Formats: sequence, structure tokens, C-alpha cells
Amino acid sequence: MRRRAALALGLALALALAGCSVPFWGHPEEPRGGDAIGWENGYWYDDPVDVTTSDGLNESELEAVTARTMARIERIRDREFESTVPVEVISRAEYRNRSGGRGSGVAGGDPWNDQVWEALLLVGEDSGSSEAISDTRSDSVLGYYSPSRDRIVIVSESETPVVDRGTLAHELVHALQDQQFGLGGAPETQDTQLARNGVVEGEANYIENTYEKRCERRWSCISTPERGGGGGGGGENRGVFTVIIQPYVSGPAFIDSVYDEGGWDAVDALHEDYAASSEQIIHPERYPDETPVDVTVADRSNGEWNRFDHDPVGDTVGEASIFAAMYHNDQTTADRYSYVSQPSEGWAGDTVVPYRNGSGGGGYVWESRWDTEGDAVEFAAAYRDALTGTHDARTPRENVYVVPDGEFADAFRIVREGRTVRIVNGPTVDDLDGIHRAGG
Repeated sequence: MRRRAALALGLALALALAGCSVPFWGHPEEPRGGDAIGWENGYWYDDPVDVTTSDGLNESELEAVTARTMARIERIRDREFESTVPVEVISRAEYRNRSGGRGSGVAGGDPWNDQVWEALLLVGEDSGSSEAISDTRSDSVLGYYSPSRDRIVIVSESETPVVDRGTLAHELVHALQDQQFGLGGAPETQDTQLARNGVVEGEANYIENTYEKRCERRWSCISTPERGGGGGGGGENRGVFTVIIQPYVSGPAFIDSVYDEGGWDAVDALHEDYAASSEQIIHPERYPDETPVDVTVADRSNGEWNRFDHDPVGDTVGEASIFAAMYHNDQTTADRYSYVSQPSEGWAGDTVVPYRNGSGGGGYVWESRWDTEGDAVEFAAAYRDALTGTHDARTPRENVYVVPDGEFADAFRIVREGRTVRIVNGPTVDDLDGIHRAGG
């Protein structure tokens, strides 16, 4: 990084001495062969565009800004767009309307996933995971790229929809990723989704940040609109938000680490070999060698409780989600966006297996493995303290906790065996053995 900074400084000094504040090499109107890195649809990356942003962009203005932004992304990323991507700008109200509106998720609408988020003590029984995730996204999304429709939508906070240059650049990076590497397929678990997004969103944020720095120092750029209140809908679940935002926060540093080692070729390779866990995104030095261990949860339920007919049968939440759980249940004073804390550090693997009974009751078995016995002790202690300190749980007997009321009103059994922590949850103490018989 120091070497690149020194080279950049040397180039800036040379340009200043030459009396040239913006690098311009006498581009032809159109490159030979019809295209080149840094040229798109009639615009070089350093060409001016004649637009007025205060009242939004008309169709021709949006096309010009999009073309120049594509050229600039090519210049930064050293990769060529294969085709132009349509861009649409809508208000947040329109985005909410398209995505189903406030409260589109139905409480209990995804009972399997409800148990996963309940295990993290982030989404309780009075809302449901679908509703919490939907409402949080409705308040926080600034734009998105749809691979299936090959289209970008920018969400504007103002009544007169205007374009945020950073969001446009970010989403165009996703279009470039899709054209060059493909963005299809779905990760199997919550943690592998965060890991994959750590690469995809991390790269987009890394390039967006580079783009903004060049706007500040050498490029003429459209103005940035004033930010609204993040949607102002008041539906955001802060714990869910901390999980969802992790790839955007931790990802750029991960990409920077990989870029430092091998340049854009190394970043290209990430799209063929994504990080295996959010742990690797949070701790770049652990990629690619420190992979998660497989955690298999034995089914020790009775005839009243059964696993869901779901593939996979359990979910892996990972280090980032455990950090969010501990942070939002007052078990760490770490910075909210550091994603590093004593209770979550040392994660080696986990599986949450949801259960249900015939009367609509839900429960789970969450088994986690840790790097050391000390790491397991810290996590188990933090989870117990979250139940007793944050949710006023009582302890009718050893290792058993009962939260009397509120959205997490349930019974819990927490047992540590060496580097393994097993948490069993059910509606009542009597249900715990029915979900997972003690002793294994």
C-alpha cells in the first residue's frame, strides 16, 4: 500500500510540474476496434458530462452519467463491460411498494428460519424472521442489481428521484462481476451467504471507495445528493441490520488484503474460490487455509418433536452473526462494526437445527465448535449472561434457564463439553428432553 501511495504521489507531482491537473492523453473520439478499457458508449473515463443533478436526471443525462461511470469502473478495475446495463431511479416509497411494503413478512411465515434467528436472540416470536429482514432491508437498501433481469435500480431518498454517484458505481460493479464471473447460484447457509457477499459486496464497496477518492482528488463528478434518514420508516431491526451489513463493512478490507498480495488477478480468483466463512472475511489472514469444521447434530428427539423437511436440515450462522447476537444482547463493548469480540472470537463451526411439534411449537438445537476450550467457555458464559442479564431468565436447575416473558420467553439448556457448546431450546423445561435428550 505504501508503494502504491508513493507511486501515486510521484505521478501527481509530475503532473503538477507539467501544469496538468487532470491526466488527459488526447483520446480519440472513439477507440479503434469500437471499445477499450476506460471508454463506454461514447465517453472516456475523464470526459465531462453536461448534466443538472438537482432536479434529477432525464433519460439522456442518466445514459451519459452511466456510460462515464462504466468507463471509470473499467479504469479502476481493469476489466471490460460486455454490455450496457439499464438503470432506473425510484423513490424509497416506490421501492417499498415493489418489495411488498412495510410488514410484508408474516410472523411465523418461515418457521424454520425463525428458529435460527431466535437462537441468535435477535428476532423473537412476536415478529418472525421474514418480517424483520424485509422491514430492515426496506429501510436500508440504496440500490440493487438484478442478475435475472440484468438491470440496476437506484433508490432515491428525495421526492424528486436523484442519482447517488457512489450507489450507481457500486451497482455497476455488480453488473461487471455478473458479466465477467457470473453471480448465479445460492449459498447453502447464512454464514456462506455472508462469506460470499464479503467478496461480492466487499469488492463493490472497495471500488466505490476508490471512485469517491478520485472524485475528491482528480475526477470531475456529479454532486452527491443529501442523505435522508435512511428511509425513515422505523422498521429496522438493529441486530438483523448488523448481520446484513457485515459484508459491506468487513469486505473491503478483505479485498484490499487480497489485492495487496496479488493485484486484480488475485481478486479475480476469489470469484472461483469464495471465502468459506464470515470468519475469513473478518480475519483475512485466515483465508484460504482456516476453513470451518463440519458440525453434525445428532437427532435425539422423541416422537412429539421433529426436524423440518428442509435441505439442509440445519443452518450455520457463523462468527459475524454470533458477534451481532452478543453485541445486541449487551455481551460485548466492542465497536459495533469491528465484528471482533471475545464471545465470538475463536469460532470454528456451528449448526442450528430447528424443531417443531404437532401443535405449532418451535425449538432448536444449536451446537457450536470452538478453536480452544477457553473460547467455548467464553461463548457459553456470554450466552448465559445474555439470558439472565438481558432477558431476566431464572435458573430452576443447573444448566437450565427460563425466560419468563417477552419475545424470547422459552426454556434453554446450555452445556459445554470441551470445545463444544450445545444449546437446546423449547417452549417449556419439559420440552427440552423431548427435543434433545440430555446426555448427548
